[in-house]
Amino acid sequence: MNHVSGRGLLAAVALAVAMTGGALALGGVPSDSGEGRPPAAAAPPAAARNRAPDTSWNRLLAADLDRGVAALRARVRSQPKDARSWAALGTAYVEQARLRADPSRYAEAEQALRRALALRPDDDSALAGQAALAAARHDFGKALRYAERALAVNPYHEGALSSRVDALVELGHYDRAAQAVREADARRPGVPVFTRYAYVRELHGDVAGARRVLRRAATAARSPGDVAYVATALAQLAWRQGEYAASLRHCAAALRADPGNLPALETRGRARAARGETAAAIADLRSVVTRRPLPGPLVALGELYEARGDRARAREQYGLIGSWVRLARAHGVNPDLDTALAAADHGDRAAALRAARGEWERRHTVHTADALAWALHVNGRDREALRYARHATGTGVRDASFFYHRGVIESALSPKAGRDWLRAALDLNPGFSPRGAEEARRLLGVKP
Repeated sequence: MNHVSGRGLLAAVALAVAMTGGALALGGVPSDSGEGRPPAAAAPPAAARNRAPDTSWNRLLAADLDRGVAALRARVRSQPKDARSWAALGTAYVEQARLRADPSRYAEAEQALRRALALRPDDDSALAGQAALAAARHDFGKALRYAERALAVNPYHEGALSSRVDALVELGHYDRAAQAVREADARRPGVPVFTRYAYVRELHGDVAGARRVLRRAATAARSPGDVAYVATALAQLAWRQGEYAASLRHCAAALRADPGNLPALETRGRARAARGETAAAIADLRSVVTRRPLPGPLVALGELYEARGDRARAREQYGLIGSWVRLARAHGVNPDLDTALAAADHGDRAAALRAARGEWERRHTVHTADALAWALHVNGRDREALRYARHATGTGVRDASFFYHRGVIESALSPKAGRDWLRAALDLNPGFSPRGAEEARRLLGVKP
């Protein structure tokens, strides 16, 4: 089945990172201010504003990342002692790796960021860049440490504020993340903070609040990248709630702003698949995996091929996941969560369980709990699995794959026990997965 959930779909493409001081959000933290409205923020004091990174690099990187990287490389060749340019280059390499699903860039990023810190050990942008790099490699404890170091130097560094929130979310420290996003909003309000508010609102089951915050983020978005990012977040939220027409409208808005936006294209493929538009969905997902062969879209495409009886092409997609995992590990990325989710249904079940246990030892999130529950189930250990399935659904998150997993696990222990969870999965998002939806209907005795 397709395991990409609220965080998972976003997690499958890694963390969006700061460009020496600007950042796109990838997670979210709830607001306590009512009606999805973050509290009013105070402007940074003059001293903090004076520490802000060079916005000319920000503008160039936002406009054309590859051209920006080339310009930064030329800059450090001519000015090898310019710590800020080394920091900007290292962070830009992290962003290139994210956009292309190419972890080979991480070694270059690490080299550039180390050079920056050798020149200026307390450079806030270099420290924030190291936080972004650690997060991209899924080392969230290290990301948090670097973010805190950057903020000790410059409490208003947007990239560090963003990475701190993301790391806390990915470590499962949701209460601390909520406090961190309130601090970020007070210091550097904008799209990154609003999307973080939205994400953990959704984690706690407040879908309406998450949608309100994302709509506010949309009104704040100005650049094509921000417009596309927020529209894609709205599209993903709508898809997870089974609102396929709305999801497609938001995808269209994202692709108008940024025609090459792969998360929007992937979401459109998922929404089309859920509506039974299989050929169009396959075309979208093939375009995605050609440029970014990550486990999430590879599994989604493989399951679509499988659903229409093309098992050879399905196996080809699943086989590519192993290649990505080997590449990721070779460049310092921890892909255990992705490995567990994909291998449980489409690979080595024992390896899936090892990977899921390893990830659970590092961080206790709803997504790692769900992955471990499902890996235990496919290995015939349902009584142990139930504990983790309950943890995954314990925050109130409305995710059909979580509901489906718990329903199957409960049903394995008692035939009637899981029916409510299976119905909830199909009621919420009947197109959450071709394989999972079919199995849920079979267990319920419901005809397609």
